[in-house]
Amino acid sequence: MRRLLWILLAALTIALLILVLRQNEAALDELSHFENASLGTKITALILIGLIALTLFRQRFSHVLESVLIWTALALLLLLGYTYRFELRDVTDRVLAELVPGRAATRGRTVEIARGGGGSFSVATQVNGARVAMVLDTGASSVVLTQEAAKAAGLPLEVLNYSVQVDTANGRARAAPVTLDRISIGAITERSVPALIAQPGQLRTNLLGMSFLNRLESWEVRGDKLLMRGYP
Repeated sequence: MRRLLWILLAALTIALLILVLRQNEAALDELSHFENASLGTKITALILIGLIALTLFRQRFSHVLESVLIWTALALLLLLGYTYRFELRDVTDRVLAELVPGRAATRGRTVEIARGGGGSFSVATQVNGARVAMVLDTGASSVVLTQEAAKAAGLPLEVLNYSVQVDTANGRARAAPVTLDRISIGAITERSVPALIAQPGQLRTNLLGMSFLNRLESWEVRGDKLLMRGYP
């Protein structure tokens, strides 16, 4: 390790000397013979002083050089991470979207969601700022929430009027029409979305229905991906 450090140091020293000599080549041509000799003497003296310092303090200098190289490498990594922070964020979102069911990967105005293990699309949404897990249901004409989700979203359950008949997996039931302030999925946010609140015990899963999907510029299922694109 120490031999490699000394080789690197020697290479850096030679490279710096070549660079300095090239940059000053034009200026050296204009110097007088006496000035050339003086400059050469100064460079030689600096090299000798450097060699003496390395000889006397080579053990301590080796440790210092190791630390400098390590911190330089860390600084370069941090600089690269900051420079490509947006690209890294997109990559992180896509990786998490594959690993976490329902998590949205955002690319511009397009949101991408991977199909879950059961074959359906679980979608992590925010309803009025509350986290609500939904299942994509293109057969549902509206977004449908359970009582628990409606409570989490801050809806006034005590004044709901269950006047709408809906068909569920447990048969026909009644639901209350409401208007949600906002539904957010990744970078897509829709406001004043019509929805239904199922009666207590009538629905186990929140449904992401057409009252939300119809507001998008486009949406499609492509293989195992759900792609949704919002308006600018």
